[in-house]
This record gives sequence, C-alpha cells and structure tokens, in this order.
Amino acid sequence: MGAIDFLSYGFIQRALLAGCFIALLCSVLGVILVLRRLSLIGDGLAHITFGSVALGLFLNIFPLYASLPIIVISSLGILKLTEKARLYGDAAIGIVSSFGISAGVLLASVGGGFNVDLFSYLFGNILSISTGEVVTSIALAVVVMFILFFYYDEIFAITFDEEFARASGINTGKINALLFVLTGITVVLTMKVVGIMLTSALLILPAVTSFQMARGFRNALIIASVASVLCVISGIGFSFFFNLPAGASVVLINFLVFVVVFVVKKLL
Repeated sequence: MGAIDFLSYGFIQRALLAGCFIALLCSVLGVILVLRRLSLIGDGLAHITFGSVALGLFLNIFPLYASLPIIVISSLGILKLTEKARLYGDAAIGIVSSFGISAGVLLASVGGGFNVDLFSYLFGNILSISTGEVVTSIALAVVVMFILFFYYDEIFAITFDEEFARASGINTGKINALLFVLTGITVVLTMKVVGIMLTSALLILPAVTSFQMARGFRNALIIASVASVLCVISGIGFSFFFNLPAGASVVLINFLVFVVVFVVKKLL
C-alpha cells in the first residue's frame, strides 16, 4: 500500500488533521511549561481527566464536554493552591490529581458497564476520532494558539523571570491563570491522540528535544512544533501499517527522536 492509498482513508485523514493541530499546540505549551518547571502539570491534569471522563460516561455525557469545565476548574484550583496555601507546584498538582484519579476509580467501579469505553480514553485511539471531535479539537487548538500568540511577550517575560515581569507591570496572576487554563484544555484534547496515561509525554518530549538544538526561545518553539507534528504523522502511519496502538507509537517515536538528537549532540 502506497502513501496515496494510505491517505485515501477518511479515518486516517481525520486522525492526521486533528493530530497535527494538537501536536502543534502541545509542543508550544510544552516548551513554556518545561522552562517554568511545570511539566508535571500535564501528568496531574491527566489524572483529573480520568475522573472527568469517568463522570461523563457515568452521566451519559460526551467525555470531551464533561472534561473541559472540570479540567479548567481544576487548573485554576492548582494555581490557587500554590498561591494561597503556600504549597509548591508539585504538591498542589499531587493533591488535585489524587482526588481526580480516586474519583475516577470509584465511578468506574460503580458504573462497571462503561469500563471498556474508559479504557479507550486511558490509552487513546486517534484512528477512531469522529468528524465532530476533529472540528472541536481544531477549533479549540486554533483559539489556544491565537491566545498564546496574542500574549506572547507577556508569556515570554514570565517564563524567564516572573519577578521582573511583575515589576514591569505585567499582570502575572492573569497570565498564569490563562496559561494553566490553556494547559488544561490541551490535556483534554490530547487524551484522544495518545490517551490519558501518555498525555504528559506529548507535552514534554518535543520540548526537551528542541532544547538539544535550539539557540533561543522562538527557535525552540519552531523546532518543537516541527518535531511534534512529524512524530504524530509518523506514529499514525507506523500504527496503521503494523497494526499497533497509535498513541503509544506516537510517544515512542517522540522518545526515539529525543534519544537520537541527544546522542548526536553529545558526539558532535
């Protein structure tokens, strides 16, 4: 089967379209989060997403729509805990994520009939993505990218020196809240690509790969974006031709690219 035959399938077209937009979004946010030492927020919010998906299935609500408001509220909750409760970011993430995962387990136990559906969200299945999910994913990705572009200067300043940014008159509280909310939305979108369990990998791996080669913030964003999109396309193709899970394939290719780039850099 050639590339033209591969691209002729509707489910492949939908997977590639949604996957590329979400990969682009994850790579840009991932660079910011890793530089701010907030990379684990993706993992924490993924645990909360598990609980929100279980709640959506329990109430017979489409999981994407059930997850978005819950994740947004949880993102702001993590931010408030770090600001008001004098907790470090990892502790706040741990508190909220532990609640989310335990709530999900309880709901899964009570509503045993939807365990199969819940399993599919745990490990992702982008090849089964519907047209409606593609439209929703692209629309949200475009909105998030536009917001990031609009607040680029503020985000850049806060990423490297939050105290200086605050002294310069930037409303750091507003920008932090915005960043946490956008991360939450991104995590929800990513669960269909690689699944809840692998979400943080799509945020972290393209970013750390770009840091091996980049010579500036903007350069890191570009390299991470290109690497992430290429890995998603390669992962989808690899999973289709070898009948393997798409999410795991995408993450493993991301990991291999990081290893290759890291080794090459050390040798040169």
